[in-house]
Amino acid sequence: MFSQNQLLQHFLPIVVFLQVIMYITLFLNLPVAMQVVGIIYLSFIPGVIFVKLIKLENLRALEFMLFSVGFSIAFLMIAGLIINEFGSTIGLSFPLSTLPLSLFINTLIIIGAAAVHLRQPKVGKLPSLSQPKFSPALLLLILIPVLSIVGALFVNITGNNSILLIMISAIAVVFAVGAFYERSVGFYAFAILMIALALLFHTSLISSHILPYGGDSPLELYVFSETQQSAHWNATFAFPTDQGYGRFNAMLSITILPTVYANMLGMDPTWVYKIIFPAILALVPVALYVLWQPYIGKKFAFLAAFLFMAQSTFFTEMISLGRQSIAELFFILLLILLLNKQVKRESKFVGFAILSFGLIVSHYALAQIFLFLIITAWSVSVFYLKKPSFNLQLTMIIFFFVAMFGWYIYTSGSVVFDSIMTFTRYVATQLGDFFDPASRGTTVLTGLGLTQSPSFLNTISRAFAYLTELFIIVGVIALVRRKTKVQFGRDYTVFSLVAVAFLVVLTIVPGLANTLSMTRFYHILLMFLAPFCIIGIWAFAKYVLKNDKKLVVSFLVVVVLIPYFLFQTNFVYEVAKSDSWSVSLSGYRMNPMRLYGDDGYIDSYSVYGAQWVSNNVPYQWNIAGDNGLFTSLTAYGLIYRGYITGLDNTTILRPGQYVYLSYISICYEPLSSNGSLPRVLNQTNVIYSNGGSEVLCTPLS
Repeated sequence: MFSQNQLLQHFLPIVVFLQVIMYITLFLNLPVAMQVVGIIYLSFIPGVIFVKLIKLENLRALEFMLFSVGFSIAFLMIAGLIINEFGSTIGLSFPLSTLPLSLFINTLIIIGAAAVHLRQPKVGKLPSLSQPKFSPALLLLILIPVLSIVGALFVNITGNNSILLIMISAIAVVFAVGAFYERSVGFYAFAILMIALALLFHTSLISSHILPYGGDSPLELYVFSETQQSAHWNATFAFPTDQGYGRFNAMLSITILPTVYANMLGMDPTWVYKIIFPAILALVPVALYVLWQPYIGKKFAFLAAFLFMAQSTFFTEMISLGRQSIAELFFILLLILLLNKQVKRESKFVGFAILSFGLIVSHYALAQIFLFLIITAWSVSVFYLKKPSFNLQLTMIIFFFVAMFGWYIYTSGSVVFDSIMTFTRYVATQLGDFFDPASRGTTVLTGLGLTQSPSFLNTISRAFAYLTELFIIVGVIALVRRKTKVQFGRDYTVFSLVAVAFLVVLTIVPGLANTLSMTRFYHILLMFLAPFCIIGIWAFAKYVLKNDKKLVVSFLVVVVLIPYFLFQTNFVYEVAKSDSWSVSLSGYRMNPMRLYGDDGYIDSYSVYGAQWVSNNVPYQWNIAGDNGLFTSLTAYGLIYRGYITGLDNTTILRPGQYVYLSYISICYEPLSSNGSLPRVLNQTNVIYSNGGSEVLCTPLS
């Protein structure tokens, strides 16, 4: 085991050794070795070089590891962008293909490692990393994601969810032990990582294909696959008037970044989304723990991180949002960097610039939210508190503003900027319905308790969700009235209050929550608000129960959050055999209209059918499709949605037009049953069928 000084002294040989292993596994085509070594190498080593060269000093061990991953991801996107834009000047027709990409990135890494080696007397020591101590507790924590992976595969093969149910129960037990057992504090960060991986993999690894969960992953996989197959990212995009596609194409997090991973590691695009992206997202709650821990202590930070992970958006919707998964890590690292008073101003600005670029090119909505937060926080500090922040400088805000709008205006035909204007106009038009509660959307009304519960179990589930919201409110009030034992820094307090105000605005302003979806907004705002739920429980124990002993507070936290977690994962619904929306636990008994329709489940039949259409049908403006046009035709047929006509009972088919039908139309809603599909389908000829998808062609006369 290397000491910290030895690690610095041997850093260059270590990098060279890893590069040799990478090249050997690449040329000998050793899949598992290539991917295991490559993921660690690409996701960590470049970031270590950045941390040392920009002199980010006085970092704690977890901060060092997180920043290393964050800077590595930013480096991969920047390096990929550079060779993509300038590769043609040296005659590279396919700059993002495996060989030129590997040579370019590895050359930059070796140069950076050499610079670190030559400057090691000046770049300082690595942060102290504690010697890992193997214990039964550590092994039990590792077992949780193993159960998740095995359980997901077992569901895929047999349909049996018993292992996943055991895994979810084990997570609840680990949380309870962490809440009561003070000596477990040393395992908190590792426990958070293991729980996050387990929750994410138990969703992402279901089926051999992406799981849209009604989200954006088919579109993301489309722009990724287009970039990978052409080995070039087109900044102008083929359909500049299509705002939806243009926004996706402008994000390097789902174009260049996964192309780098897929080509350098020899991975199928689907598995980049199902393994690498969830693994990066799993670092977000760990980063939140690092962010909160200096203010509320390790135990409260662990409890708050569990609440963040227990909220279902984290392990359902986020699985289908690769670009937001990447952006959230940059988002939290920016906050950690801004609030770290130990980092020198020059180093902080350079780190801020790199991470800001990573956020901007990863997710437009999260970048806009971050810009809103820093502008508002800076304005409150300067004009209301009359105390300018040392951490948040005006130059940083100006840089972020210019970089964000510069990127959004000059890429993909400025469709990202145009879409911002479109959303603004949409919200403005909704203001006329200010006094109509329905204009806020069903999710907002449900969060406020203004919609009817569909079942008794759902009523109980909502009760625990409302309790978490209530305790967040109590915690914020305790903070404002200074009735809490924890001391937040001024900057974090301002950020938190701005987040509270933003949540109120989302609830009040009609249509605003619909610009992203309220569930995703709430998931993002929990990055600030989750600690206040734990603080609110403590305040309730102290001022209502008149007993704030650790045992009492821990008991209350467990009583609230474990049932909340079991309902959010649908564990309770599955055990009770009630209506469930968890594909992982209840997909075998879900209504196909929900599974294939609302959730957009993609099976192998649909994938093979979509690929057949792509290879054999002249589909441009000449095909109609059912729900598959939102899922398999886009993700695996790589067919632009604009070429496909939606299929419903009002569709008029032209002579010679093709029709694509997926499982939901063939096996669940037979042709023309109840008038759900056009009657003219009875007059079409089946030209392809695999039992779960069909391609038909209407007669020419």
